[in-house]
Amino acid sequence: MKKFSIRDVETITGIKAHTIRIWEKRYSLLKPRRTETNIRYYSDDDLKLLLNVAMLNKEGESISALSRLSNEELNEKVIEFASRTDKTDLHIKALTSATINLDEKAFEKVFEAQIKRLGLKNTIADIIFPFMKKVGQMWMAGTIHPAYEHFISNLIRNKLIVATEETPPLRPKIKRRYLLFLPENEQHELGLLFANFLVRSHGHNSLFIGQGTPLPELEMIMEKFKPDFVFASVTMRRHGVSLKVLADSLQQKFPQSRLLLTGVQAIEQRSTLPASVFVVETLDEFLTILKK
Repeated sequence: MKKFSIRDVETITGIKAHTIRIWEKRYSLLKPRRTETNIRYYSDDDLKLLLNVAMLNKEGESISALSRLSNEELNEKVIEFASRTDKTDLHIKALTSATINLDEKAFEKVFEAQIKRLGLKNTIADIIFPFMKKVGQMWMAGTIHPAYEHFISNLIRNKLIVATEETPPLRPKIKRRYLLFLPENEQHELGLLFANFLVRSHGHNSLFIGQGTPLPELEMIMEKFKPDFVFASVTMRRHGVSLKVLADSLQQKFPQSRLLLTGVQAIEQRSTLPASVFVVETLDEFLTILKK
């Protein structure tokens, strides 16, 4: 069982510590445990409960009424509400609750409802990416276990792969070839999977290499595939070969391919990269490239 401090709970739920203590005292909503040194802590179940209560309370449900509901009733109420509302922050909270609960059914219901309302492209861009950013921040801060991030990342990954195979492509005037890869030591592939979906849905050819591609293997693949564009995502700080060295090497070996980079490190190191490298910072920038 993971132990959450009241500061952890405040960060994840958005509820102030003072408010949490009032709810405990006035409504017996929670009964936090204490360590041997008398420091209060909260369990996974406590966190799930507070996530659900915070979301419903924000939408006008009284704490007194919510405190009388079982965990199962709260879960059902949250899923039902999140599938009907158009408020992004509530979708993110509902997905966070599904993640902490390891509840695939809840994730599916919220996700599918937003697909029907917004379409896959806008659901991923407007809801899933902000949500995953929050999950990543919580993981980096040590407030959630890495297993939670792996659980939800795999669900989203599967959705993107299926959508890429099933989406009927457009018919562009000029069909381009895109090679998409993650450099060595890179593991965050959701953004690149989304890019692959966009490439295919716009009618272009793509070859998705995936995680941790060594440079020699990439060179061999590029010689055979001969891409018009090479697209890489760089989020982790690199050790050994710098991002600039990697970019220079690719440009020198394959001058006929346009190099596109995205990710935190690419954006931060934009000024050090060759002028011929295009750093993709927004979805609209990438869509413009696909439509040209």
